[in-house]
Amino acid sequence: MSFEISVKRISQSRLPDVDFNNLPFGRTFSDHMFVADYYDGKWQDYRIVPFEHFPIHPAAMALHYGQAIFEGMKASKSLDGKPLFFRPEQHGIRINRSAHRMCMPSFPEDVFEEALHQLVAIDANWIPTDPGSALYLRPYMFANDEFIGVKPSNTYKFIIFTGPVGPYYPKPVRLLAETKYIRAADGGTGEAKAAGNYGGSLLPAKLAQEKGFDQVMWLDANEFKYIQEAGTMNLFFVIDGTVVTPDLSGTILPGITRDSFIKVLKGKGIPVEERPISTDEILQAFKNGTLEESFGAGTAAVVAHVSEIQIGDTLVTLPPVEGRKIGPMLKATIEGLRDGTGTDEFGWVIPVRELSTATI
Repeated sequence: MSFEISVKRISQSRLPDVDFNNLPFGRTFSDHMFVADYYDGKWQDYRIVPFEHFPIHPAAMALHYGQAIFEGMKASKSLDGKPLFFRPEQHGIRINRSAHRMCMPSFPEDVFEEALHQLVAIDANWIPTDPGSALYLRPYMFANDEFIGVKPSNTYKFIIFTGPVGPYYPKPVRLLAETKYIRAADGGTGEAKAAGNYGGSLLPAKLAQEKGFDQVMWLDANEFKYIQEAGTMNLFFVIDGTVVTPDLSGTILPGITRDSFIKVLKGKGIPVEERPISTDEILQAFKNGTLEESFGAGTAAVVAHVSEIQIGDTLVTLPPVEGRKIGPMLKATIEGLRDGTGTDEFGWVIPVRELSTATI
């Protein structure tokens, strides 16, 4: 390595205070975090420090102009207790694609991966082992110039923190096809994991929840006809034995779980198509009895089975989860890789490197 990550350990771990039998998603945080700063035209000051608040200037540009991006990934443990990553390099690649779209500096991918290894190795005892649980990792970057003016920042912070989590969607979800608000349009930031994309989704999601749904199903910005995503997930449908998912048109986040599912399906010889999917097609498949499954795909949920979708005046009801084949198979495949019980045909599982004597 041509770089060094300094390490300052916490004086007393908060781990004994954690109830691992009750882990609400996103509420519990581990002992340490990785921090780096961008100034003078380069990333520097790589460090792992105790998880803590840090000061921010009231004029920090991210708070005013939205230059902020993030990733979501997980670390798990094999049945014999070894910490594991799932396709970590893909998250380093994707956060830099987001950075490019948001006019932010790319982060060195070798530093990204080394920071993940050291951080998770230090806090490995925070990885829960119950089924559906994991150590959630949140890398993110934000503009940090102390300046009021619409332009790219000259300084940035990059942080990775972690926290143990339980299942994101513990039960099947109900979706409402959104016909007023949009998530993304052609030429926008839909393919970036930018903070503003999620901020703009909160009101439609709240309105859908008030009607008894769990999330919205986003449609295209022109005709409100073609399906994009569902809340925080890519969407899949099984129609007459073929798995179909919207193609990456620039308005859809290129999900790493989505990509993994497509590769697993192709490896098993199961027909899978990436193409535009209209609500008319889903309604027709529902009416003629060929709509077999629908599920969301994402790091947090892995697979979120969809039970119902309200499209206009029609409530599309999906078959019970117990009778489904594709979604449960994909979930079992990914979870098998994460606990070390599955066969890693693609080389996706990366063991967390043990700490060197320099960082112990």
